[in-house]
Amino acid sequence: MRIFSSRQKRSWYDAFALLWIVIIGMQWVSYTEPIWFQQTTTLVAVTLISVAICEMILPFRTSIRMILKFILIGFILYYVLSFYGIFIPNGTLPENLIAFVASLNPYVWFAICTWVMMECIIRLITDARKVLMFLGLNIVALGILDSFTPSVLWKEVAWTAFAGMAWLVCLHLRSFQIKYPLGWKRLRRNPFKIVANVIVIFSLIIVVGVNMPIIPPILTDPYTAWVKNRGDSTQPNFSATGENGSFTNSESGYSREDNQLGGGFNYDYSPVMTIYTSERSYWRGETRDEYSGTGWQDPSYSRRSFDDADLGSELHNDGAAARGNTKQVTQSVTMLNDKVYPVLFGAYAINEVVSVDGESEASTLLWKSEQAELHWDGSRDTPFPRTYTIQSEVPLIPVDTIKAKTYEELYGTDEINSDYLQIPNRFPKRVTELAKEITATSEYPYEKVSLLQNYLTTNFSYTNNPDLSLKQSNDFVDGFLFEIKEGYCDYFSTSLVMMARSLDIPARWVKGYAPGQADFAEDAAFSQYNDEMSSMSYVVTNADAHSWAEVYFGEEYGWIPVEATPGFNMPLLTSTEDADPEETPKEEDEVQPEETKEPITNEKDEAFTVSPIIGWTAVSVLILWAGYIIWRNRYNLHFYVLRLRIGKPLTPDQKVVVETERWIRSVRRKGLRREQHETLRESVTRWGQEVPVVAAELSELLRQFEMARYSPDHVQENAWQEVQDIAAQMKKRLKSARV
Repeated sequence: MRIFSSRQKRSWYDAFALLWIVIIGMQWVSYTEPIWFQQTTTLVAVTLISVAICEMILPFRTSIRMILKFILIGFILYYVLSFYGIFIPNGTLPENLIAFVASLNPYVWFAICTWVMMECIIRLITDARKVLMFLGLNIVALGILDSFTPSVLWKEVAWTAFAGMAWLVCLHLRSFQIKYPLGWKRLRRNPFKIVANVIVIFSLIIVVGVNMPIIPPILTDPYTAWVKNRGDSTQPNFSATGENGSFTNSESGYSREDNQLGGGFNYDYSPVMTIYTSERSYWRGETRDEYSGTGWQDPSYSRRSFDDADLGSELHNDGAAARGNTKQVTQSVTMLNDKVYPVLFGAYAINEVVSVDGESEASTLLWKSEQAELHWDGSRDTPFPRTYTIQSEVPLIPVDTIKAKTYEELYGTDEINSDYLQIPNRFPKRVTELAKEITATSEYPYEKVSLLQNYLTTNFSYTNNPDLSLKQSNDFVDGFLFEIKEGYCDYFSTSLVMMARSLDIPARWVKGYAPGQADFAEDAAFSQYNDEMSSMSYVVTNADAHSWAEVYFGEEYGWIPVEATPGFNMPLLTSTEDADPEETPKEEDEVQPEETKEPITNEKDEAFTVSPIIGWTAVSVLILWAGYIIWRNRYNLHFYVLRLRIGKPLTPDQKVVVETERWIRSVRRKGLRREQHETLRESVTRWGQEVPVVAAELSELLRQFEMARYSPDHVQENAWQEVQDIAAQMKKRLKSARV
């Protein structure tokens, strides 16, 4: 224990350096998360943190630590691979060992590379010059990836810069400790001064950085110049007045990052899939229920509950209406690109997977019953399906019945999942007030949602490049409703969900694809071999990527999709209460206007912005620091005010007189009053007799005053500070004497 304690005392710098290295490393993990398999990302992150902790706390020499780290990485591989089902221990120890070794490739190489890189960084980056070089390489690399890939890495660059600055601060303090050990001991007695100064400097950098003016680039970057020289278009679409000065040259497509909605995009009409079906529909992908103020959070690992989706078996849907009528719709999907998607798309709600790539068995599908999402298990070494056939039970919505149901009738006996009523703590009140104002004329939830839908579609315009210079609010919905007032599907769908929730109506956000364009040529060719003349094929492109809302109307009616984007008509199947679902369904709004372009989701995030909490914390620190500086220099400020009054600087004699008047006022509050007929000497003599404990201080203060007022010799420049010190000591003695 003594060895452990002594090592910790010697290696405080190493511990902090490891912390900053881990923070920088996690930014690369953040970049690779959407690229790598989930198990690979987890493995690298756990290895990175575990190696740092071992290096930080194990009080052994290097060779022993290396052996322990090697054993630890083996445990990490075992845990991660078994957790994700890549290695399943179900036999004897030798059999499990053989199976474990067989499943290591290629994951073991990711873990070993992470370990080796950590060891190299720990031992090679040892001075300020190397830290700056390492930091610069990381920032340049992240900047290049941010510029030339769809990834937005501003947040990662900011965290890397923060960790680098903190590393340099620790390195400076370590150098001071080595060069000036006595000075370091004095600093350790009062560490608050070091911490306070570091916090103030970092806060100042944050505040200045957040409030720097946004200007367009003056010079053209080499990549853009090269592309233009070839005669290609870079489609910059940059506005100097745009929010955060961000480029809006992202392409449309299925959104992968939903926490930073907004910005603009360009249309991409490259094909995604062909869907052959008897009913035109929206092709649903994933849902989101946690609104962050800037977009939709991905569900945490604890909330990612999946079941195996066996082909040919019924998939249970938790949100399906308990007594609602449905129509069975079969969809045959053919993917037209090589991209990998997290889900298989289909009409709401999928209830059976018929085949995948022509096979009747598959082990790569997972079912999320509460959200009715059919996920592809990317952890297995199986390519994304090229073709698949699914069946959906499309609900027949009894509009005439449901619109007359009260809140109590819909939700009175139903335990509503609080996730679908979630609202951030700082959600703007004016959004809630607007929702109440819009729906004030109705008492029925269905009609309230219809009023919200009508308000959005009639009062706001659709555009793929909204004017973000109008946005002032930090909240995405609030900025859209009251400032920008234009946008695309993400703006409309998110606003509808959050306004419905503000009225205690459960809702969630959905993303996927709009129906696409009917392929009449393909349909004619297919009809030669098929008697189902009513079926059609639809070609879906990246320009059809879309988002909408789903509103929950209790167990009896389940989730109902709602379209809030102007110019878009969602194909809904409706029915009367007593209708036969096989004979009387009617599809509303079957034909979408040809002039309407499909909206799309933004595949690339908005520019990174500092969290308001961080910004306000930095401002608060600077305000406290400014207050402390003013308090510390309060006497100098007082002298400066007196200087303004008399028109010239105060002499040292005058400063002593001013301080004498100050301590005389302070002892008056303690009961030592000066009579009008007394000189100061007479008063001091009497006070010394009344309170002998402060007689010495009173005599010294009197001496300082008489020297400044009556002596022909001038007092020293800092004499007034001596008067302050003696007066402070006297106040302490007076206080203790009275106690």
